[in-house]
Amino acid sequence: MNYYVGAVSMVLRGEPLTASDKYSFALPPILSQEDWEKLLDKTWTDAETAADLIEQLPESKLWETFADERYGNYYRNIHGVIEHVHYHLGQIVLIKKILLQPGGNGSKK
Repeated sequence: MNYYVGAVSMVLRGEPLTASDKYSFALPPILSQEDWEKLLDKTWTDAETAADLIEQLPESKLWETFADERYGNYYRNIHGVIEHVHYHLGQIVLIKKILLQPGGNGSKK
């Protein structure tokens, strides 16, 4: 999720699109609580940055080409990232429910 939010934000800042699916899982391992907290902090910071950039975007820009015609317009890419994040949020919710069920790996007894 973070990778694609960052990629869209780069284009919203006027930078070229350099993202590639092959890098979307290139993330340092989470080996400690500190590593986890750093990832959470980066996630929230990147989300706020993206939201600020989207708020500043003139509405007319939504229908312009996003980096390259093959990627569609800004609206399609912003909407796509929002849907992508919601999809993963749903996965997280389902995993959490499973883990908290009696007998689940993280169940509360």
